[in-house]
Amino acid sequence: EAKVEEPPPPPPPSESTVGSSTKMEFQAETKKLLDIVAKSLYTDKEVFVRELVSNASDALEKRRHASLVSGNEVEDGPEMSIAITTDKEANTLTIQDTGIGMSREELVENLGTIARSGSKSFLQQLQSEDGGGGAAS
Repeated sequence: EAKVEEPPPPPPPSESTVGSSTKMEFQAETKKLLDIVAKSLYTDKEVFVRELVSNASDALEKRRHASLVSGNEVEDGPEMSIAITTDKEANTLTIQDTGIGMSREELVENLGTIARSGSKSFLQQLQSEDGGGGAAS
């Protein structure tokens, strides 16, 4: 019999900020973004959720690896977990993990441009699966 645990509560609407905040504008590699949206809308509706859960899992693996390299135990921090919560009223889906986290530079690099690295490899995979006739160029 599987043990079902209550998920942690969703994060508060406003997280506290350490240091100064900076407003960053998103840039989109528009054609790639349109290709991803068109492909996913018609062939695989959960692709974005799957990618985010995969990213959370990668963050946990990076935390585990960093703890092994540094000699610290994973148990020194919070329990390794991924929590997915929904808020019907706010119309949100929240994916939280207790992984390694990201520096400011990593946030800017990885979140600053939509339809970049991981999305590109996803499109290449889709293109190879359907014989090269996909939307990617």
